[in-house]
Amino acid sequence: MVRELEFDVCEMAMTTYLCAKAHGKPFTALPIFLVRGFHHGAMVRAPKVGLRDPKDLEGRKVGVNRGYTVTTGVWARGILQDEYGVDLSKVTWVPSGDEHVAEYRPPGNVKPLQPGGSLADLVATGELAAAVGVDSSPPDLLPLIPDATEAGFAALRRRGHYPINHLVVVRDDLLAAHPGLATDVFEAFVEAKNLYLDRLRRNTIEEPTPTDLMHRRVMEITGADPLPYGIAPNRAAIDELIKHATSQRILDARPDVESLFADSTVNLTG
Repeated sequence: MVRELEFDVCEMAMTTYLCAKAHGKPFTALPIFLVRGFHHGAMVRAPKVGLRDPKDLEGRKVGVNRGYTVTTGVWARGILQDEYGVDLSKVTWVPSGDEHVAEYRPPGNVKPLQPGGSLADLVATGELAAAVGVDSSPPDLLPLIPDATEAGFAALRRRGHYPINHLVVVRDDLLAAHPGLATDVFEAFVEAKNLYLDRLRRNTIEEPTPTDLMHRRVMEITGADPLPYGIAPNRAAIDELIKHATSQRILDARPDVESLFADSTVNLTG
């Protein structure tokens, strides 16, 4: 979608969208936030590297699955900075793949993984102190943040931290040609989400997934919809992600939040 505009309507990682928009890609988001979650558990380390605290990552190399701009990596680095005082500029970040937005140029402390390398193997051997987003970890790797699931929920209670990962984008030419399209798509996703939430609240999902259980915990903690759509109920999370994307040098400047979304959806909630 970023490189070839292959789709009319597309789910997209939010930092990919922020980066794409900054580089003039001709699509615009709708405030439909399909994927949320916590990223305290996204980071692993090897026992032998001797990390007493996440701040000990300073001066070391940390792998990032796929690109530096991947949204999970942005949120994970934000946690290291906000909750553990890590100076992100003192860490060398080692992404395993290229960036979705080909025009983007990362900062100097980003050094791509050499072809043929494996993040999990390099963490296991200690060449990398830790890694973010490693899917298939050797069994001896440890979570960087102990009891990460509860750490995420504690961050929600303490500071309202509830990250957004994915949203929906629509090609600009279609938004111009069909003035009601953005609103129609928004309302369709709201209707579908409400059907899901009804099942979640009534506990009628026969085999709940970890995501279902996470949504249920969020409802218990906040007493609110775990998947709110619209700018207003999500402004804190949007602002937080923009702050991280700017400080991590993914964005050169903070965009106006409303400018990121289709005009007809700016005041919608659902």
